[in-house]
Parts: sequence; structure tokens; C-alpha cells
Amino acid sequence: MINETLTVGPMMANCYIVAGSGSPDAVVIDPGGDARDILETVRRLGLTVAAIIDTHGHADHIAANGEVKAETGAPVVAHRLEAPMLTQPSMNLSSWTGFPLFGPPADRLVEDGDELRVGTLIIRVLHTPGHTPGGISLAIEEDVANPAGGPSAGEGPVIFSGDTLFAGSVGRTDFPGGSFTDLIDGIKEKLLVFDDDTEVYPGHGPSTTIGEERESNPFLV
Repeated sequence: MINETLTVGPMMANCYIVAGSGSPDAVVIDPGGDARDILETVRRLGLTVAAIIDTHGHADHIAANGEVKAETGAPVVAHRLEAPMLTQPSMNLSSWTGFPLFGPPADRLVEDGDELRVGTLIIRVLHTPGHTPGGISLAIEEDVANPAGGPSAGEGPVIFSGDTLFAGSVGRTDFPGGSFTDLIDGIKEKLLVFDDDTEVYPGHGPSTTIGEERESNPFLV
């Protein structure tokens, strides 16, 4: 699996470019700025953007949606409850900065448990609200062909947690629509069920593992 990380925008959000090893089709997760850098990285890797997925609708995670979509034609995917945030500056918090962001609307709205297929990737949607009402995490793994020609599971999923779970911390819940109870419940019910060695790639900061957070995250122990 290809997993390229870019730190984008003034809030230094993590944007991920993910593709299976057997297909050029890729997803761009949380294009929060620096669209030219994102698109150049896609070209350098020889990939084609098949979908743009927003883990949530805050401006620092969606600022480059429009430019990446315009350049690639890829659909924007977000949870149903985040749809208004993509297009309304008062909801995506960009109005607070003085640079209102009117992004394109979502082309596909997803719910908890939905599964997307992009190339050889299997992308499972995990609704993990709390930072925002429609925040999602993504469990992504790769399908590989077995010798008989049928599908078989790859090495197991990796998690893209948006601003729900960080290395040693969790997402803020003091923004409109936030809920600390929902956030912690979502982490425990949707993320901590994965194996300890499952890698986690958050919306800001370094990667971690489920085991590390289960053992030492002060909000979870």
C-alpha cells in the first residue's frame, strides 16, 4: 500500500495520498491546503485521484477540495452530517479567520459502516463523532488476489482517524457540535476494537498505533 503524508495549510494538517500496490487509483484524505503540492505528489507517484475523502468539515481539512476536484474530476466524499460544513464558512470555521471558504458540495454522502472500493483498496467508514457531529475515521486495507484468482484479505487495515484520535491525545470538543462523551465513546467502540499493532494516521501530528494509545493515552486509560 502507498501512503504518502503531506503537512498542509497554516494549521499543519496531515493530508494523505493512499493507493493500493496493484492499482494507480488513489484517494486523497483531508486536502486541507497546498493543492499544488498535493497534485504534484500525485503526479510524482504516477497515481490517479479517484476520490477525495474528508474526515470532517473544518476548513483546515477541506481547503483544497475545490482545486483538487477541479484538476482531477474526483468526487468529494463526506459523512451526511458534515455536508453543510463543506460549503458554509460559518460552519467550517473559516469565517473566524477572515478568509471564508465556500467549498464544493459533497458528491457522495456516507454513513457508518459504508464500504468504498478504490482500485485495490477497501475503505470502511467508521462514524466517530465528537470533534464534529459527522466526523469519520477510515479503516483501509488492500485486497490482493489469491492464487485461485479470488479476493483475499491483505495484511489488515490501517486507520486514518482525522481529528478524533491523536498520538497521546484526542480531538478538541469545544467547537460547535462537539461532544467529549461522543468522542471518547466513538474511540472506544470503533477504534480500540482493532489489534494493538494497527497503525493510526491522525489529522495532525505523528502516527501511532492502537496499542500505544490503549496503553498510554491519558484520555483513554
